[in-house]
Order: sequence, then C-alpha cells, then structure tokens
Amino acid sequence: MHIEPGILSGAKIAAANLSATALLAAQAPQLFRTPQHVLRTLLAALFFSVFMQSLHTPAGASELHFIGAMPIYLALGFVPTLLGFGLGLLLQGVLFEPTDLVHLGVNFLSLAVPLLALHATLGRRLAAAAATRVQSVLKLDAAYYAGVAAMVGFWLAIGEVATPFAAWASFAAAYLPVVLIEPVLTVAVVRVLQSQAHRPLVRLCFAVPARA
Repeated sequence: MHIEPGILSGAKIAAANLSATALLAAQAPQLFRTPQHVLRTLLAALFFSVFMQSLHTPAGASELHFIGAMPIYLALGFVPTLLGFGLGLLLQGVLFEPTDLVHLGVNFLSLAVPLLALHATLGRRLAAAAATRVQSVLKLDAAYYAGVAAMVGFWLAIGEVATPFAAWASFAAAYLPVVLIEPVLTVAVVRVLQSQAHRPLVRLCFAVPARA
C-alpha cells in the first residue's frame, strides 16, 4: 500500500497530509473522553508495526504488507486502530524506512479511509456479534482490503507517472492470500480474548467483543 516517491506531485502530497491531519485531529479527542484509548492506541501501533515488518514485499505497483487490520480492529476498537495506524506508520518511517515519511499522509489515508468506510457500514453490524465466525470476518477483510486496493489505485490514477492497469491489478491480487488467511487469525485472537475477558488487565487493554 506504499506509494513510491516521484509518483505524486508536491501539491497532492501536501493535500493528503492536510487531510490526514484533519482526520487524526477529529478522532484525537476520543483519547481524552475514553482514557483506555491511549493504551489501546499504543498497542494498535505496536501490533501494526510488528505485522508490517513480518511481511513486506514488492507487489505490482506497490507493496504487499500483512497489516493485521481485522485482528487490531476487533480486539482494540475503531479509534485506537485508526490512530494506531498513523502512529505505526510514523514509527515505521522513523525506524526503518525514512523515505516513507514523505508519503506519510498518503499511506495513512490508504489505510484510514477504508477503515472509516468499513466501520460506518459492515463493521458496526458484524464486528460485535460475528467476530468469532470466519465467514463474517472474511466479509470484513474482503471489504477492507478492496478499499485499500482502491485507495492505491486512486493515488496512482492522479499520479504524475502513468501506471499500467496490470501493475495495479497485480498489487490488488497479491492481497487475496491475506484476505483468506487473516480471518482465521482474527477469530483465534478474539476467542482467546473472550476466554480471558474476566481478567481486569484484558478488559483494560482490549475492547473484547461480546460472545455471540
């Protein structure tokens, strides 16, 4: 989901950075209203960074990453996941890939906009009641990663460099194994958390979905 340097003009990068900042600022007050969100945001950033480093390889017009979006979203909640993506990308850039800092806002929006859309639609309906059913989580994953692929396609379409459709299609197809594998991990994580939901530390750190 990374956009390589030179694809977007400086003006478009600046607009993306401004949009990303506005989105983060709109959600940041939740940290004060719900103190647990601070800890959960830090955990989301940590898990996201670990997942990202576990798999990152070139794929078509961009890169394939194991994002771990649904385990993080269902275990920690929407706001910590959204803010954790931003913090995690910042940490990734500072510690591992300084060149990615140029496109920090672009890459954040590629993850955040699909998450917003998912949370406003399928997420609200499926997350709590169906988090332990692989078929339901598969719907969430398919919708989310389709959104990520669409966002990358959007950046490439408005880029200064022409990108063949086949290169984008190759990138999008590379996420199919992730869409199939991630629901199994997600369900396993949620079930473990549910089994430990009686522990105060688990309730503090995680937004454990109720049993269906």
